[in-house]
Amino acid sequence: MTVPLAHDLSPAPRPDAPTVVFLGSLGSDRSMWNAQVAALADVASVLTVDVRGHGGSPITDTVTDTRGSGDVTVDDLAADVTALLDGLGLGRVHVVGLSLGGAVAQTLAAQHPERIASLAVICSAARFGEPDAWTTRADTVRRDGVASIADSIVERWFTAEFAAAHPDVVDRSVAMVSAVPDEGYAVCCEALSRFDSRTLLGSISAPTVAIAGDRDPATPPSSLSVIADGVPGARLEVLSPAAHLAAVERAPEVSALVRDHVLAHS
Repeated sequence: MTVPLAHDLSPAPRPDAPTVVFLGSLGSDRSMWNAQVAALADVASVLTVDVRGHGGSPITDTVTDTRGSGDVTVDDLAADVTALLDGLGLGRVHVVGLSLGGAVAQTLAAQHPERIASLAVICSAARFGEPDAWTTRADTVRRDGVASIADSIVERWFTAEFAAAHPDVVDRSVAMVSAVPDEGYAVCCEALSRFDSRTLLGSISAPTVAIAGDRDPATPPSSLSVIADGVPGARLEVLSPAAHLAAVERAPEVSALVRDHVLAHS
């Protein structure tokens, strides 16, 4: 059962402009893409999305689904996005995803090749480590709340140098993570524990760029190399210095890479 996703859709600058869909990290809301929205506003319609259980998106559709959060998978999160695209009347789109959003983006590209004009996977992976680490984090969040781990999460999002120079960005990021509903965060942790796209990468036909941060402790360049090597014709870009939330820490570079990739395949 899909859930209705909170989103913002910017107007297209012209009738034939492409549409770019941005899917964010675990613990984020769609405001994390503000820099990219501004950078693409003159060439594309931009759709930013809160994944299930994050930002303004519910964990379940309380109108039609009374089963509770259940065993959510990344396939379910991708189905949410497909339903949103259908509801908005959007056919073929460019998809950009970071971390959890990158997992959802890979799934969309594998399952709906006819709808994905290009794919950009940022600071993500084909498999996010061992499942037990994610189920343990889900248990911690259900017991102690997301706010109890918000500082440690954000510490991995930015390099120490960036964090020291931009304490305001760090504070906003901690507040953003802390605002995620505990169960919403937990079910997405469990979805990541089950995710493994390694056998699907070869079926992705969309032109693909994988973007890594050289100092990302969560999804290092080697994780993005797996994607770049597995998707036919994909290329790898490594930003330096950058940690996990490269779309914020290296916003101009990520925006330029995404913009060029979209325009090259529109």
